[in-house]
Amino acid sequence: MLELVAQPLTAEAFTAFGDVIDSRTSEHFSINAGRTQRHHDLARVETLGDNAHTLISIFVSQPISLPLELTFLERHPQGSQAFMPLHEERFVIVVAPAGDSIDPADVRAFVTDGRQGVNYRAGTWHAIQSVLEREGEFLVVDRGGDGNNCDEHPLQVRVSLD
Repeated sequence: MLELVAQPLTAEAFTAFGDVIDSRTSEHFSINAGRTQRHHDLARVETLGDNAHTLISIFVSQPISLPLELTFLERHPQGSQAFMPLHEERFVIVVAPAGDSIDPADVRAFVTDGRQGVNYRAGTWHAIQSVLEREGEFLVVDRGGDGNNCDEHPLQVRVSLD
């Protein structure tokens, strides 16, 4: 079994897998007569393939127990998938680079601080939603359209926190 310790999520550490969505570190500008700060273009939404379109959903996830034990990672080869917590829910992220297989040496684990979201690039292997402490609500932006957009790869992983 692959043993990982989740590291704090940073944009630099996550860059190979996608985007960190965090208004605290992004560029912004004023709109709405100066009453609103727009944090613009925080992640690249990818929708590939026939009849592709962008979906906006809300996922409600039950909390996991630690250590987190996984039996597979999944990927979405035809589109990106973004998760943004709605109520400062912390969550664990397990990722591996896009490709037809997963090299255990390339698997990484991160933990958010509750205000960060992520956008997995198309094809990036990742664990299922793994919220900590309490039920979590997430705004999810991903791809709809024709064709299979979810593959699973068996992998035994155990993740703990520092």
